[in-house]
Amino acid sequence: MEQQTQNKNQSIPSSAPDSAGKTFAYVRVSSKTQNEARQLAALSEYGIEPDTIYIDRQSGKDFNRPAYLEMLDALQQGDLLVIGSIDRLGRNYEEIHEQWYRLTREKKVHIRVLDMDLLDTRASTDLTGTLIADIVLKLLSYVAQKEHESIHRRQAEGIAAAKARGVRLGKEEAALPDDFPEWFARWRRREITGKELTGYLGVHITTVYRRARKLGLPFAPEESQ
Repeated sequence: MEQQTQNKNQSIPSSAPDSAGKTFAYVRVSSKTQNEARQLAALSEYGIEPDTIYIDRQSGKDFNRPAYLEMLDALQQGDLLVIGSIDRLGRNYEEIHEQWYRLTREKKVHIRVLDMDLLDTRASTDLTGTLIADIVLKLLSYVAQKEHESIHRRQAEGIAAAKARGVRLGKEEAALPDDFPEWFARWRRREITGKELTGYLGVHITTVYRRARKLGLPFAPEESQ
């Protein structure tokens, strides 16, 4: 699980709205293959300095996120947390609400959600503003959960349909030469080394074992004749 945690002792950027405390930002992408550039660009436009941003690159299925947890420790009452969208706090209704109220009521931190202007707790100090923010939060949390469920359902349906058509899923097996059994036998007879075997085949030794097992080739060493 990769994480990026920067220096957090910066004052609020001048381009960001005024707040009594410091400004922090949080970015999460679901895997190492996803790019956080879009979220970082939005934060930069808002005036967030790079060294005040906490980044986690892992699944949102739980909150065992090192950068997020470290950020929670650094946040103090009156600080401002900026996130690109509400689903950065969680992947379902319960998680989003739990983290929102943990931040705003327990930590007494302000939150600004960049893609929804109504979700800015600094602007919701009166009863009407708080009510509107709560309604918007509930609605967006619900939408985030339904979208997440819909994505997983479409993925499952697509996999099932592909299997029904006979499509093989997963990584393609490495192509091995027709004389693989002969080379494997030479290795078993200790006529060649494992390095020579894998060098000729152009694959890792685990691939050699897997293919030999699939072909039913014996593994026990043979003595040279």
